[in-house]
Amino acid sequence: MYKSIVIAVALFNKGATSRSLIQKANKLIDPDGTITLVHVLDEIPPYFRTVVSREQLLEQRKAVSEQLKSLAATAKAKTVDMDLRAGKPSENILACAEECHADLIMMASHKPDMSDYFIGSTAARVVRHSPISVLVTR
Repeated sequence: MYKSIVIAVALFNKGATSRSLIQKANKLIDPDGTITLVHVLDEIPPYFRTVVSREQLLEQRKAVSEQLKSLAATAKAKTVDMDLRAGKPSENILACAEECHADLIMMASHKPDMSDYFIGSTAARVVRHSPISVLVTR
């Protein structure tokens, strides 16, 4: 059993992949454990910031927060935290795991192309740089 699990949440496919990860985490978490759902918003390129209004960015953040809350309701840990970040996904996932003192990171990987044949590039970076176990699902 794990005391602290960080789940990297991807909100594509209406969160189905993330729900699957949460179901797996529910089986692996200690009864007194903590599950932290982390989602990393993509960085907005400087040239695009002038086109997108602050209100649109806040609205997107609010929508993502609502989706995280919905997913968090399916987690069965004693404590369920949500962490919404912006920037480089792999760096933020690893930072979240370190801050939470996690003993497992769970994440999904997309179907790879030739540039990242075995697992997705974000998953590959997390696996390569993580000092703790990483469970990657497809």
